Amino acid sequence: MRILIVDDEAPARERLRALIGEIGLPYSVVGEAENGLHAMQLCQRMAVDLVLMDIRMPEMDGIEAAARLSGMEPPPAVIFVTAYEEHALEAFRGNAADYLLKPIRRDRLERSLQRAGVPTRAQLRSLQKPMQRPTHISTSYRGGIKRIAVQDVVLLRADQKYVTLISSDGEVLLEESLKSLEARFGELFLRIHRNTLVARKRLIGLIKLADGRCLARLAESDAQPEISRRHLPRIRRWLRQGE
Repeated sequence: MRILIVDDEAPARERLRALIGEIGLPYSVVGEAENGLHAMQLCQRMAVDLVLMDIRMPEMDGIEAAARLSGMEPPPAVIFVTAYEEHALEAFRGNAADYLLKPIRRDRLERSLQRAGVPTRAQLRSLQKPMQRPTHISTSYRGGIKRIAVQDVVLLRADQKYVTLISSDGEVLLEESLKSLEARFGELFLRIHRNTLVARKRLIGLIKLADGRCLARLAESDAQPEISRRHLPRIRRWLRQGE
């Protein structure tokens, strides 16, 4: 079982890593994060089966991170680690497999790891269902979580650490990478530039500028993203043939 440790205090992370090392196989630590945002980024880049998650952390706390991780395919199990027992009920509402109170005892940690490794009936039923592509993209918004229907997305543009999502409802920032979004929703979008994906159903034409550059004309949107020379032949072919 591949485990990610998430805590803003380094000694707490070291303590958990040491205990997991004592317990041994089949458990192994594959990474550490200092807050929920960093945890999400790591889970998008590596295979993680279980997250040991502190609750009170800067930037993004454990409750919000667990809620957002639950939307991954497949989602990692989450065990909350907290010094505050009053958070226990809130933890379970956040879809946690279990919670541990600090200071952590080895025997209690081992039992919790074993419990998290046993699928529930609901999880087994879910595994038997055919995989369905997510219909929404979630992001942090004004202290909460906002869900945007994929069918409403006009374009996705990478800019440094974030991706800007433009929809019929406005703009939001995503922490997920453009490459990851393309892997999840590739059949619904076309890459027109190394940093831009546009919704296939929105792309209705090209706009050629005097300097030779081409822009995408998108239905029901004022956005006119540039099409790179590398991707232009494929976009022209798609507009002619729909392929």
